[in-house]
Amino acid sequence: MPTMKRQKTKYPGVYYIEGHAVGSKKPERIFYIVYRKAGKLIEEKAGRQYQDDMTAAKAAMIRGLRIESAQPTNEEQRDAARAKADRWTVDRLWDEYKASKNRLKGLVQDENRFKNYIQPTFGGKEPGEIHPLDVDRLRIRLLKKKSPGTVKNILELLRRIIHFGVKKNLCPPLGFIIEMPKTFNLRTEDLSPEQLKNLLSAIDSDTDTQAGNLMKLALYTGMRRGELFRLKWDDIDQTKGFITLRDPKGGIDQRIPLNDSARHLLDNHPRAKSAFVFPGRDGNQRTDIKRAVNRIKENAGLPKDFRALHGLRHTYASMLASSGQVDMFTLQKLLTHKSPIMTQRYAHLRDDALKQASALAGDIIKRAEQKPKLTKVKGGA
Repeated sequence: MPTMKRQKTKYPGVYYIEGHAVGSKKPERIFYIVYRKAGKLIEEKAGRQYQDDMTAAKAAMIRGLRIESAQPTNEEQRDAARAKADRWTVDRLWDEYKASKNRLKGLVQDENRFKNYIQPTFGGKEPGEIHPLDVDRLRIRLLKKKSPGTVKNILELLRRIIHFGVKKNLCPPLGFIIEMPKTFNLRTEDLSPEQLKNLLSAIDSDTDTQAGNLMKLALYTGMRRGELFRLKWDDIDQTKGFITLRDPKGGIDQRIPLNDSARHLLDNHPRAKSAFVFPGRDGNQRTDIKRAVNRIKENAGLPKDFRALHGLRHTYASMLASSGQVDMFTLQKLLTHKSPIMTQRYAHLRDDALKQASALAGDIIKRAEQKPKLTKVKGGA
C-alpha cells in the first residue's frame, strides 16, 4: 500500500500519488483504485500515467468493471498467471519436447503436423483434459482428407509429446489408448530385368554424371537418399572395404560393405573440390536432385509411381531377397533396419527361391529312385 500522499480525483474511489517515470526523474502520476468486492475492501494499482497511458477516467472504468466482476482483480490475475505457469498444456509440452530434441530428424515435419493439426484442438489443454472422443473426432476428420499413414503420424506425434511429459514427470499419462488408423502402406518397389536394363541405359545416356552415379550407387548399395547426400569421401574405406553411413535413419552411424561395383563406380566418379561425394551448390551438402533423377526415370520408361531413388533401394533389397542366397537377417543388416519387421516386407520374394530349392531336393530323390539300366556284355556266357 502506498505511503506517499494521496491526491483525490473527481472520480469516486480513484486517487493518485506523485512519482517518477521509470528510468528517469520525470514526474509521473500513479493511479490507484479502492472498492469493495464480496464485502472485502480492495485497494490496488490501476496503472502509471506514461508507462501505461493511464488516466483518472480509465482508472474509474477499471474500478467499475472490477466491482461488477467483469474484470479480475490484480490478485486474481496474479493467481491465474501462477496457475497458468503450473499448467503443462500440450503447447508447453511441445516446446519442451522440441527444445530437447533439436537435432531430431523430421523435426520440421513434426512442427508442421503440430501447428496444423494438433495445436488447434489440443494446444491449450493438459493431457488430463483430453477426452477419447476429442481424439476420435480429430482422427475421423483428418481421415476425410488425409491418408491413414499421415493421420497415424499426426496422432503418433501427439502420443509421443505426452509420453515425453510423463517421462519427465511434467504431467500424468492419458487415461486411454489413442486408437490409430490401420495402414497398409508397406510399399515395395521392384524392377524387371528389362526395366533395369532400360534404366542403366538411360543413366549412361544422360549428361548428368552426378545424378547417374548417385542412382547407380543406390542400386549397388541400397543407400537411402539422405545417406547418399551426406556421403563424404572420408566415409569410404577402400582398404577395409566399407562405407560409413553418418547419422542414418536409425540414429547411430552404421557401416555397409563396399562391393566391387560400388568401388569401381567411386574410383571413376569425378571428384569436385568438396568433402561430399555428390556435392550440391558451392560444394555444400546436396539437398535435392529430383529433377535430374526423374528425367532419367522417364527416359527409361519406368512407371510414373516408381520413386527414382527410394525405389532403387527397394530394387536392391528385392534382388537380394529373391536370389535365395541372402537370408533375412543379413538383408536387415545391409539395409540398416533397426527392426526385422521392416525387412519382412521382402520375405515373400524368397518364396520362388525356396520352391526351387525344395524342388531340387525332390529331383535328387527321384534320380536316386530310378533303377539303373542293365547293359549287355558282349561275349558273355
